[in-house]
Amino acid sequence: MALASSDTAVRTGGVSRFIIYTVLLVFCLYYLLPLYVMVVNSLKPLDEIRGGGMLSLPQTWTIAPWGSAWSTAQIGVEATGLRPYFVNSLLMVVPAVAISTLLGALNGYVLTKWRFRGDTIIFGLMLFGCFIPFQMVLIPMARMLGLMGLAGTVPGLIFVHLVYGIGFSTLYFRNYYAQFPNELVRAAMIDGAGFFRIFQRIMLPSSGPIAVVCIIWQFTNIWNDFLFGASFADSDSQPMTVALNNLVSASHGVKEYNVHFAGAIMAALPTLLVYIVAGRFFVRGLMAGSVKG
Repeated sequence: MALASSDTAVRTGGVSRFIIYTVLLVFCLYYLLPLYVMVVNSLKPLDEIRGGGMLSLPQTWTIAPWGSAWSTAQIGVEATGLRPYFVNSLLMVVPAVAISTLLGALNGYVLTKWRFRGDTIIFGLMLFGCFIPFQMVLIPMARMLGLMGLAGTVPGLIFVHLVYGIGFSTLYFRNYYAQFPNELVRAAMIDGAGFFRIFQRIMLPSSGPIAVVCIIWQFTNIWNDFLFGASFADSDSQPMTVALNNLVSASHGVKEYNVHFAGAIMAALPTLLVYIVAGRFFVRGLMAGSVKG
């Protein structure tokens, strides 16, 4: 009798798993359908797309739309392609992510291991900055960039994203360092280690998990940003997202959908690669330090 009940439970569990996996597979295919459409149609000649059947595989495979989107597509009044704007995005993202992550680690270290009067107020103000809508800072930030001589430049965009991202990076590192044993810091101080030596030799080497979280978060937000790029960049310093919008808008009467799809995939590839390479560390980093002891 017990054996029969066990067999029934096993069969029931197998059926439940099958149903769950089937539903998950359906949802996965549903959410991946736009990506499939983009990839397939970026490899088709324009005539095939105009003839309908956007879900069908290409009859004639071609990578010409990718080459056009990268180097010869018309963006605005020039036929420059996305290549220079891709470089602009890299020149903007890498320094902004690196500096904001380092400053966030330093702020988190100060706010947890070197307590001082008013530290909670400072942290609260920095945290408040995370919830200010982008639109509210456009005019003040434009004024500041003009006074600093950084308007319409890549360094100006780096400064904007650094200011807006430092609150998030501080929040991540502050919460992570709050779980870090204070005894190690005190022992280092007794041994004569100073402020920066403790930070360099003790705090930074143990910050890998939360640093990955901060880097992924900052990279994704900065790379995908459109509002700041459209507001503070000129034609020579525009990031990839603004150039992609201009690529679509520059088609005067002729919509080159295959070129547009190829450009959209190019714009999405860096963040996709970041999540593929480091995504498994993201949740691990978020959970790091959440349980003390």
